[in-house]
Amino acid sequence: MRRYAIPFALVSLLLPITVFSQTRTPEAALNHFNDAMKKGGNGDFDGAIEEYTRAIRLSSHFNISKSSDSQLGNSLTDYSAENVTVIDPFTANAYNNRGLARFKKKDYAGAVEDFDQALKIRPGLADIYLNRGASLRAKGDLQAAMKDLDRAIALKKDFFEAYSNRGSLKLDLGDSAGALADLNRSIEINNHVPEPFFQRGYVYIEQRDFDRGIADFDRALKLNPKMAWAYQGRGTAFMLQGKVLEAIEDFNHAIEFDPEIPWAYFNRGLAKIYLGLDSEAQTDFDECLRIRPEMKANLDVRIDLARKLRRIGNLQE
Repeated sequence: MRRYAIPFALVSLLLPITVFSQTRTPEAALNHFNDAMKKGGNGDFDGAIEEYTRAIRLSSHFNISKSSDSQLGNSLTDYSAENVTVIDPFTANAYNNRGLARFKKKDYAGAVEDFDQALKIRPGLADIYLNRGASLRAKGDLQAAMKDLDRAIALKKDFFEAYSNRGSLKLDLGDSAGALADLNRSIEINNHVPEPFFQRGYVYIEQRDFDRGIADFDRALKLNPKMAWAYQGRGTAFMLQGKVLEAIEDFNHAIEFDPEIPWAYFNRGLAKIYLGLDSEAQTDFDECLRIRPEMKANLDVRIDLARKLRRIGNLQE
């Protein structure tokens, strides 16, 4: 039973497109788009969604037979392909970015809808398949996510983010050999980003090759010393080696850099149980369940196991 979860690599924003042979993007649409990017960069995802919606409305041509005059006013109605004939490929970028804002708000269904619309306009853009794949995986539709990542790689042979995400997804599906092959390929293409290293580290944990896993987490942290998920992974490897104090130190760093990682509280609490610090452990378990209540059944099983391992003095289970 896993004590960790592996996030996908970050999805990417698309920049505005201003000149096409068919049309010129209205300046007002570009202004809303740029305002949306600023708001999203400041963490105001609701504001970003509103601005992207305005940009989409202004850069789309409405089918008058299906749209009333009032629909052409100031309403922020989310027009669909059924009542909008898009004539500006810029609109796909606005849909993509609005999908990313919805992804950040954990509105994965809404994100998928936006990426669907973007792909209707620009079906050859690999980045959008990457983003929709991340959203589908977050929704739990792993097979559909796999198809999107396959498509992204088919369109863009050196798409290291897609190889990284597909490797993570293959591990979710129990294919550690396939995961390792994809992550190796991602690193071969670009070994200057931390995500493939920490994701490969989790594959090595799954294969119980803890030394290699720790080496990959070290490499990820060298590239990004504040990478919470790399601390979470290295802490897991330390704990499975019986190095409980080192594990707790890494979980502390993971929580410092990202206080919303439930697995860091989960694992730190288990480590504290093993040390006999049951009261402190309960505080961690409460935080874990605040973030992810659905982890309770798994947590209860792991707490019982940690107490049994404490009695026999063996954490490597």
